Amino acid sequence: MTEPQLQAPGFEILDVRDLRLLQGAAPMVSTEHQVAQDRVWDAAVAANPDLFDGPVVACAGVEWDGPRRLILTWAQVTYRHYALRRVPGASALPSLFVNVVQPTDDGRIMAARMSSSTAAPGRWQLPGGSVEPPQEHEVLDEAGLCRNAARELVEETGLDTVPGDLQMWAVTRGENASIGVVYLAPPRPEAVLLDRFEAVAAAERACGREPELELDRVALVRSVGELAELSGPHADYLAPIVRRYSESLLRRGA
Repeated sequence: MTEPQLQAPGFEILDVRDLRLLQGAAPMVSTEHQVAQDRVWDAAVAANPDLFDGPVVACAGVEWDGPRRLILTWAQVTYRHYALRRVPGASALPSLFVNVVQPTDDGRIMAARMSSSTAAPGRWQLPGGSVEPPQEHEVLDEAGLCRNAARELVEETGLDTVPGDLQMWAVTRGENASIGVVYLAPPRPEAVLLDRFEAVAAAERACGREPELELDRVALVRSVGELAELSGPHADYLAPIVRRYSESLLRRGA
């Protein structure tokens, strides 16, 4: 079986030690582009009624402030904003998202497949998602990103990890120049990972909300080669992050 490409063109893992966030403003959109954006969004909702135009944080700027210190400027938009990517002549801000490397005790990583109700059905990725705007009187900082990551992890997989136990482990830039902040969770036994995920799915089914599941399957992988066994599209960061984690284990002699 052919090994998947390790790194998509244009993808990079940024060497970041300190991360600072500043609030900015979303760019103005012309009336013409806004009408086209709404048309694209409405067509997407017609094809998938589960799509929701909720508030979300986008990346409005990236700037280095010395070695390994990155400043991210963010702006609040809604998911409809990203429909501009399909409007000729228009431009949309890059996404800002968080995800979590959740290892097992024996060095594998949890990969998860997006359900049919999501904007990327069938795509394999890490648990995580778009960053939500801060509540009134709150500030979005790196600790806020960490809380977003912990919330996504428990909502999608049932793994209730304290934000303080998550370590900022990587920052990626990939498709559409989108920025991902990757957190590393403490290892857990395989049985705990699988049982918690199944409990989340069972609870949704019991409430009649199975179509609302964000993830419909998880797999535990040890290497980039094992990713080839997961059929369907993969997030551009998945193979590079799996490779980075497996190499870190080798360096530690695990």
